[in-house]
Amino acid sequence: MVEEYLTDRDQEEALRNWWRENWTWILGGIVLGLVLLGGWQYWKVHTANQAAAAAKVYEDFRGALDKKDVEAANRALSSLAADHAKSPYTQQARLLLARKHVEDGKFDEALPLLRSVADESADAELAWVARLRVARVLIQQGKHDEALSLLDPEKAGAFAAQVREIRGDAQVAKGNVEGARAEYAAALAANIDPRADRAIDRTLLEMKLQDVGGDKKAAAPETKPAAPAEGQP
Repeated sequence: MVEEYLTDRDQEEALRNWWRENWTWILGGIVLGLVLLGGWQYWKVHTANQAAAAAKVYEDFRGALDKKDVEAANRALSSLAADHAKSPYTQQARLLLARKHVEDGKFDEALPLLRSVADESADAELAWVARLRVARVLIQQGKHDEALSLLDPEKAGAFAAQVREIRGDAQVAKGNVEGARAEYAAALAANIDPRADRAIDRTLLEMKLQDVGGDKKAAAPETKPAAPAEGQP
């Protein structure tokens, strides 16, 4: 019993000594944990508030655009860009205002907006959408070679068919019928799911190919017989 008692006393004394030596580190760890937890909560609240604020400005932007008040829309976009530069609302607003400028024939005003989205968007697909629109505007401006250099089919991934089609449009605008024929045929040959968001208008593309002397049948994608369903012979 004495040995057990002494052992317990020894353990208690060791615990006291350990606490005296380490209490500052333990307390510091607790404080740090509370600070980190508080910081995380603050960040979540701040992020939510920022998103709500960006949504409100974007709503004002859309309202101005619907009323065709381009000046007010520009002010709202400037506010978005200044206070919410990385927000998806900012990139979407740029695309919408650029479309308005294109509809009004103001290509020089549309291009910087589209280039901003193409160069700065964290969304790779949105960046490609903007890049395609930049190329179309360049074609409208007669800058065919610049449009062609902007669109690399090898880097376009799921947008390859659209890239080929726009490159074909640029070649037509240049008067390069053979080049256009090759691009349109390549676009049609891409096996695109017509239900996909990025699907090309095959009927229109076939007409474009025929207009430059191409054969839509020769450009049709190779089809393979459907594999039997599981369990069927």
